Amino acid sequence: MKVRNRLLNFGDNIIYQDDEWFAFSLDSVLLSNFVSVKFTDKKILDMACGNAPIPMLLTFRTNASIYGIDIQKEVIELGIQSIHENKMDKQISLDVLDINNVEDKFSAEFFDVITCNPPYFKYSNNDNINLNMNKRISRHEVLVNLDTIVQKASYLLKNGGTFAMVHRPDRLIEIIDVMEKYNIAPKKLQLCYSKVNSNCNLILIEGNKNGKCGLKILSPVVVHNTDGSYSEEIRKMFGDDNNVAK
Repeated sequence: MKVRNRLLNFGDNIIYQDDEWFAFSLDSVLLSNFVSVKFTDKKILDMACGNAPIPMLLTFRTNASIYGIDIQKEVIELGIQSIHENKMDKQISLDVLDINNVEDKFSAEFFDVITCNPPYFKYSNNDNINLNMNKRISRHEVLVNLDTIVQKASYLLKNGGTFAMVHRPDRLIEIIDVMEKYNIAPKKLQLCYSKVNSNCNLILIEGNKNGKCGLKILSPVVVHNTDGSYSEEIRKMFGDDNNVAK
């Protein structure tokens, strides 16, 4: 069922979602806040954009043209509806496009910045996954895998361009290996924790195409206070640290 929600606490902006499809989550908020965006950046791409939370959140940080692609037509349609209602049409463009085929639409070295909130889990036909296919495509590497995502990002990035991704910590070594394989030097890493003294459950990583070696590890993000409420840092990411529900 399609629902109309507020886009966190960013004014009167909204986001359309549907419970048949993968809904946007804290991962997208973290990534849109983490990625480095310079005032000189002109073109940004969000791969596997879903219903476009990252493109919409990035409009509050940059005047660059923002593109979003996803293979699922239905979530792109939800994103387009949100963008139109939020009057973001002039800055954001969405297209139904398979990441495997990005060369069909974009030329090499077209983008300054690329973000991706990808499927986290490896997949085989023998896996017993209790999800509908729509959500399975979003969570598992059914149609595209980590290697292909980074390869296509490297192809699309300008020299020195920025690639940023949110992912699971258990795949960090693999992520670094694949980034280096495609000439994206890891430059910034941030670990995310649900609470103090909990295990890391998300990572944010950023690199530059043909960049020099040198990885900076940022202070960690702690999402919740001990009472379960959102931390001050997260509340600020939500756009209003005085009026955020748990």
